[in-house]
Amino acid sequence: MNATVKKFATVLAVLALTASATATANSSAHSQLLAQGAEGDPGKVTNPTIKIDGSSTVYPITQAIVKLFEADAKNQGQVEVKVSGTTGGFEKFCAGKTDISNASRPILLAEMETCKKNGVRYMEFPIAFDALTIAINPQNDWAKDITVAELKKLWEPAAQGKIMRWNQVRASWPDRPIKLFGAGDKSGTFDYFNEAIVGKSKATRKDYTASEDDEALVEGISKDPNALGYFGYAYYQENQSKLKLLPVDNGKGAILPSTQTVEKNQYQPLSRPLFIYVNLRSSANRQVLGKFVRLYINKVSTVVDSVGYVALPDKVRDVNFINFNRGKTGTVFSGKARINSKISDLLPKKPTY
Repeated sequence: MNATVKKFATVLAVLALTASATATANSSAHSQLLAQGAEGDPGKVTNPTIKIDGSSTVYPITQAIVKLFEADAKNQGQVEVKVSGTTGGFEKFCAGKTDISNASRPILLAEMETCKKNGVRYMEFPIAFDALTIAINPQNDWAKDITVAELKKLWEPAAQGKIMRWNQVRASWPDRPIKLFGAGDKSGTFDYFNEAIVGKSKATRKDYTASEDDEALVEGISKDPNALGYFGYAYYQENQSKLKLLPVDNGKGAILPSTQTVEKNQYQPLSRPLFIYVNLRSSANRQVLGKFVRLYINKVSTVVDSVGYVALPDKVRDVNFINFNRGKTGTVFSGKARINSKISDLLPKKPTY
């Protein structure tokens, strides 16, 4: 385990163990409801369908947990997982329509306000790291790497209708059309990529094939020799025979996404944390959701390796359990996606709601 991840775990532990008396009082009620089930009746579970929506990047992790949950005959109830993108997922979550929101970025200020307005209190759990991946078609034999500046030149709004060929990005590349594939504007990947590369979360050219479904992006790139696109690392892992990775140079040399480069904080600015957000009231009032979240926290570290993401240390699991049992609500990210920041730099801050 590297120093950054160790520091992350240590700060998490300190944060959890120094929670305020108010949070402890709230957690006592939360824990009691978890133990009792809905409406204080241990034998009664209302609305046993767990509703989850949000990030396509987080989807493979959540779906793997769902399979574990449903494989145990003792777990009653069903789990419904949909993909609307992180932004689309938060729209439903903050309206009280879902129990869990998969997110590839932290909750934003406007979403926090909507949740607050609708009385939706939420718990924030970091579950993994991702390496946002730049992919090209395997037939592409000219692009060996790409710089952050070239990515900006290619994706910024000013490029629309103008930067249309490979040699316009780098003069040594061929005079061939370039076909772009990327996240739709309901996706947290869309927000993060544009924030990291262009400088603003919504600033991008619009003349590209957009989708909140990463599988659709994989399919498009795999069929077009002139294609370039971006999505979560797990989708490359699942489709290595169809795709080719493009290393990213942020001024310190071209770096490929991998577990090692993410852990060492080398794959920047495209490394990012992944989350689930849990509706506090839903988890407190339904035993079935409480069991699911506990399973998620307990097993996520083993699951993320199998689906292609970077696992967090076991101490994070322990602290997530503490925070869940205490019913600790809010976010430590102040409603912003922090590019190039270590999670350990942000955790000491007081959670906001």
